[in-house]
Amino acid sequence: MGSRSFQKSWGAEYLASGEVRFRLWATGQRQVTLRLAGQDREMQPAGEGWFELLVADVSPGAEYNFVLSDGMVVPDPASRAQKFGVNGPSLVIDPTSYAWQNSSWRGRPWAETVVYEMHVGTFTPEGTFQAAIQKLPYLAELGITQIELLPLSHFGGNRGWGYDGVLLYAPHAAYGSPDDVKAFVDAAHGAGLSVVLDIVLNHFGPEGNYLPLLAPDFFHKERMTPWGAGIAYDVDAARRYILEAPLYWLKEFNLDGLRFDAIDQIEDISAKHVLIDIAEHIRAEITDRPVHLTTEDSRNVIFLHPRAEDGSVPLFTGEWNDDFHNAVHVFATGETQAYYQDFAREPEKLVARVLAEGFAYQGEISPHSGEKRGVVSTGQPPEAFVDFIQNHDQIGNRAQGERLIDLAGVDRTKVMLATLLLSPHIPLLFMGEEYGETNPFLFFTDFHGDLAKAVREGRAREFAGHGDFEGESVPDPNAEQTFMMSKLDWSKQNTPQGAEWLAFSKKLLALRQQHIVPLLATGERATGEIVKTAEGFVAVSWRFPQGTLSMAFNIGEHEQPIPLQPGKTLFAWPQEENRLPQNSILVRFTTGEVR
Repeated sequence: MGSRSFQKSWGAEYLASGEVRFRLWATGQRQVTLRLAGQDREMQPAGEGWFELLVADVSPGAEYNFVLSDGMVVPDPASRAQKFGVNGPSLVIDPTSYAWQNSSWRGRPWAETVVYEMHVGTFTPEGTFQAAIQKLPYLAELGITQIELLPLSHFGGNRGWGYDGVLLYAPHAAYGSPDDVKAFVDAAHGAGLSVVLDIVLNHFGPEGNYLPLLAPDFFHKERMTPWGAGIAYDVDAARRYILEAPLYWLKEFNLDGLRFDAIDQIEDISAKHVLIDIAEHIRAEITDRPVHLTTEDSRNVIFLHPRAEDGSVPLFTGEWNDDFHNAVHVFATGETQAYYQDFAREPEKLVARVLAEGFAYQGEISPHSGEKRGVVSTGQPPEAFVDFIQNHDQIGNRAQGERLIDLAGVDRTKVMLATLLLSPHIPLLFMGEEYGETNPFLFFTDFHGDLAKAVREGRAREFAGHGDFEGESVPDPNAEQTFMMSKLDWSKQNTPQGAEWLAFSKKLLALRQQHIVPLLATGERATGEIVKTAEGFVAVSWRFPQGTLSMAFNIGEHEQPIPLQPGKTLFAWPQEENRLPQNSILVRFTTGEVR
């Protein structure tokens, strides 16, 4: 069975007739020439800045570029694949050529989601999709249900996190071809794993972005983001480019969902916000399987995550909950620099509030920014929040890329991992976390010349004012060694410590599927409540129609009494006692109404 082709407004489209339609929006150009397989053909103006050309007898794999009025040669900004990186020729792709083996896949429900965040380049020694396929049975056996891929849109150089993409529709060639991406998704579905993609719609990277030259109207220069001029989402051609990309990835690669990066930087003056437009289009277009859409947004908002009366999701499914990470991080490590200062005062109370209510900041003033942050989140179901105790950002944006196990120690980290995996929020693990990986995940790029120098110096300046990092040497992001140090060390699983960690993670994930998922699967609302807090101690509960789930954990210096209702013990670590000693956790479930 061949894959479906998504017909996009921009770029080269391989048609069923064997013809290829080339289409480019270039308001900054008087004329545009198509250079295809070494031959030049003048493109025809089609009005409103569009240039078009239909060419017969084009073979898949043919190289092409666009030649601008001044002779400059550029790739297709909507290329499906590149030959030599972001500055080289684009390739004509027949998107229907891949033969799907698991075409009957119909997805997995959100309630059973356990996310595994994966950077393809550092997940295996080879850093490719073909190599990652070999690890899929391991992830399925572990208890993972969803793989979340860091951004794949082609970025400058071979090495990078993916957030500097410039060709939104082209998978990064260092990881493999478009068919390799499809083979990975196909194999994941065969193993019972869903696959979602982190997608960046708020900016373009610094190398290989020719859109300002092709079409200056693509950007609003008066509106700036942390990465440059804001995208003009209200301009029709730019909106189409942005609006169609999520559907393209979902439909052409048979993905199960998307994570939308830093949406607080997506400012749109249109009558309908582009994010709502995107979600509505996806919900209308894909109805044969569940599609899970999550957002990252530092504002702590809920307007994009409504639930219908029947519990269905009309827009976005969940929100990445940085408040959970930040509160837990301060609670476990005592670090209070930069944005962690928001959680420095009585962090146990903020950890408890996040678990019971969703956000820690629900309109209070942030000490870090001096401004009000967040809205009331108590009406949201627990599964609207995606929680994590570490991820690519929170590890990689440290000077030395340390993981939590190195900062908080083994026992505290195990308590935090158990809290994450046995709460009714949706948990996310960062690759390697399941076996106690200690290799860092550093910030790495593959830029050259002045751009490399700017990134290197900017990274050093970023940590110069952080007291906790004062005097530390920051690894050069452009050094290949920085990238190599960030790869997972799979041999650690074979050590006694690694094997113990892996068994611990498997047990927690099995307990989650056995006890927590059925509570969420009904779709009925649960209410959270803070039972007790003390220094280093948190106890919370969630009331479901089936009964009450309760959790208490202690990382403080003093033993604590157990304030939970009697009930069935689901998990106790290191062992169940009458009190909770330092570095311990207890999770119980009490059937029926608790008064």
